[in-house]
Amino acid sequence: MHTYLLASQLRKRGHDVVVFASTRSDPELGLEALCDQTSLDAFGRKEEENAEFFREHHAYLSLMNRLRLSDFDVIHNNSLHYLPVVLADALQMPVLTSLHTPPFALLESALRIAGNGNARFVAVSDAIMQQWSPITPIAATIANGIDLSGFSFRGQPAEDPYAIWYGRIVAEKGLHLAMDAAELLGIPLRFAGPVSDRVYFDKEIVPRLNSSTTYCGHLAHRELARVIGGARVFLCTPCWQEPYGLVVAESLACGVPVAAFAMGGIPEILDPLSGVLATPGDVRSLADAARRAQGLARTDCRRRAEAVCNAEVMVDGYEDAYLKAIRSHSAVDTETPAALMQAGIAASLDHVVHPGGGARST
Repeated sequence: MHTYLLASQLRKRGHDVVVFASTRSDPELGLEALCDQTSLDAFGRKEEENAEFFREHHAYLSLMNRLRLSDFDVIHNNSLHYLPVVLADALQMPVLTSLHTPPFALLESALRIAGNGNARFVAVSDAIMQQWSPITPIAATIANGIDLSGFSFRGQPAEDPYAIWYGRIVAEKGLHLAMDAAELLGIPLRFAGPVSDRVYFDKEIVPRLNSSTTYCGHLAHRELARVIGGARVFLCTPCWQEPYGLVVAESLACGVPVAAFAMGGIPEILDPLSGVLATPGDVRSLADAARRAQGLARTDCRRRAEAVCNAEVMVDGYEDAYLKAIRSHSAVDTETPAALMQAGIAASLDHVVHPGGGARST
């Protein structure tokens, strides 16, 4: 969603944008396949051990080789794969990587190996910046944003009260804790999202289902916004250091106050007028936060979304980051002999591209 929104907004501003991603992505983005299916199949026989790893490895290696011969002004990497980072200095244009996650072994290793030639890094929250800064310089924090028009403000909740939870249904998102908090609070809970971890769903969610819980399924955005807007409170229950928290932004845009575990970037989105923070993992604290959050003004929630969660502000930030990367890269180009540049390319190595793509500045 981040890549889709960024690419479409950049195109509206007059930039030429190519998105390298899965063939299942929206073709209106100006999509090019990350790797052709024939090549992937050669490395993706299901019976082979680690087939998925090699398919992904081959896709990124092919892409980086292709980008060596391209003429983009800047590459924006939104992937989490290590190869684009390690091979960034093999490209002739600057590469800006958005760090969307806390450090993990493969990506951290890539950043430690990579040099500072072509690479520029930004973080999606100050929390992520703090976690990556000991590993590599971070140029800026550019907070994620949403298309506010896709999550219309609703001044009044539904007549029958309920709390909402939505997102991928996996252990690290903590739906089971939201269910426990709603029961403790004595309010019905509606939840929505794809069941991405069937074992977790069967073990932790199914036993908690009762007459006060409703699974709405995996909803399209318009229907999801309707269900969110009718809620009295959104229960946000990350069990990991959430890098940003788009669900919080979407809830605020609909006018729904938030009760959330104080994890990762979420405290940066909320203020005292739009949400109440709870002790991470503490169901009683979350229930108390939800009780207090229901008294917050819905207009203040929407106002907070407009102030800090607007996609237009995010795109402004990326345009500025692209220009700085291009100018810095051009300065190095004019000051460094070609032979030294080639040696630097061979020795350094930095960024990537994937669910993000190349963007030509105009």
